[in-house]
Amino acid sequence: MMSQAVYVIWAILLVVVILAVPLLVSLLHRTYRSARNIEQYLEQMYTAGVGIADNTGHIKALESTIETATTILKVAGDINSNAETVKKTMAARAD
Repeated sequence: MMSQAVYVIWAILLVVVILAVPLLVSLLHRTYRSARNIEQYLEQMYTAGVGIADNTGHIKALESTIETATTILKVAGDINSNAETVKKTMAARAD
């Protein structure tokens, strides 16, 4: 036969479990919701990151265009200089 102390201990443990389980379930649910929110934020961050990467991918092409334009300007300057020389030579021969 169980003594009165055993019944008291069982009663206390039962009350603790009945009070603790809903609290623990609530805390676990809040943790789950927070984890889901973090997951959604990470998904949005990933989408934004992919968009940024796509938009900044054209920077290399722009740098290449600038290099080409710089070369073209140098060649155009050389052509202009040579045209001036030809112009002066033709003017000298015309006199």
